[in-house]
Amino acid sequence: MKLDHLTLKDYRNYASVDAALSPEINVLIGENAQGKTNLLEAIYVLALARSHRTNNDKELIRFGSDFARVSGRISRQSGTHQLELVISHQGKRARIDRIEQSKLSQYLGHFNVILFAPEDLAIVKGSPAGRRRFIDMEFGQMSSKYLYNLSQYKIFLKQRNAYLKQLKYHQAKDLVYLDVLTDSLAAFGAELIAARAKLLQTMSDYAAAIQQDITKGRETLRFSYQTQVDTEAQQNSEAAYAALGTLFAKQQAREIEQGTSLVGPHRDDVAFIVNDKNVADFGSQGQQRTTALAVKLAEIDLMKDQTGEYPVLLLDDVLSELDAMRQTHLLKAIQSKVQTFLTTTSLDGIQKEIITAPAIFRVQDGVLTKQA
Repeated sequence: MKLDHLTLKDYRNYASVDAALSPEINVLIGENAQGKTNLLEAIYVLALARSHRTNNDKELIRFGSDFARVSGRISRQSGTHQLELVISHQGKRARIDRIEQSKLSQYLGHFNVILFAPEDLAIVKGSPAGRRRFIDMEFGQMSSKYLYNLSQYKIFLKQRNAYLKQLKYHQAKDLVYLDVLTDSLAAFGAELIAARAKLLQTMSDYAAAIQQDITKGRETLRFSYQTQVDTEAQQNSEAAYAALGTLFAKQQAREIEQGTSLVGPHRDDVAFIVNDKNVADFGSQGQQRTTALAVKLAEIDLMKDQTGEYPVLLLDDVLSELDAMRQTHLLKAIQSKVQTFLTTTSLDGIQKEIITAPAIFRVQDGVLTKQA
């Protein structure tokens, strides 16, 4: 999968961009606050119809403009396609090959990207909520079924929590309605748990090989899926559904007392185990960074495994955060395999001998210029 051409209009600090792109490595170079990250964000938005930096879409519209437009021509095994996303103060409109999509869910999945930013190095030590968000964003790109089950789960979780609060404060008393909400939550939650267990295991296998390679065999890595459903019941959605039903029944009184759902995949986490120890608690900073790099590189292989195509990789100033050894491994891993966009303030310190003939673009005050 490649992004052949990118066009922007009134996006962030860009009045206009019209750029033909390299199928291999594209380097965006410039001082801070000139718009390098904005450009990567635009590519991310083109793929996922949302920003990774803000939940307020209006921030994406250039000051004084009525709307922002992001469009791109992508090449996949199925052929060439034109994607377009228009963001206005009234909402978003998405088109594929000039045909407007009635739902954003119909648009998602046509263009897959993986973003690697400095904050991703904290995924190992970060919050469980951050790791769940990471899992859901990546798995949702790979599977429309996963995305649907996730959206339905969130809807029923919100409804169930609201009803539990009513029961807590004696504003409602119908437990039959609670059972209906619980059953729906368990059904969609079971689908998520079964999918997460399978995908995390495959991703763990890829990450383990990468960790071994980076550390020259000194470190073994595995993922430990932390969920309330036992390992045997994670193997399929039917077993997970039955297990969740039992857990909900046991916790119902406590959930009413606390006014919130205490069971379900919204409380899941994943631990990264290096040499049989949780690297978040017992690993050195170097081990944690190596693990984070292995996890991000494993995403690339997992997406290829699930979709049949490599995603586009976005590296937002991440090379400056890696030492020479990890930087070299990252660049070797992506060279001639994944179309890559990387931002940097300077080419100094980057292992130039590893990057073959990159396309270099200079970014200055919202203007993108390709260097000869």
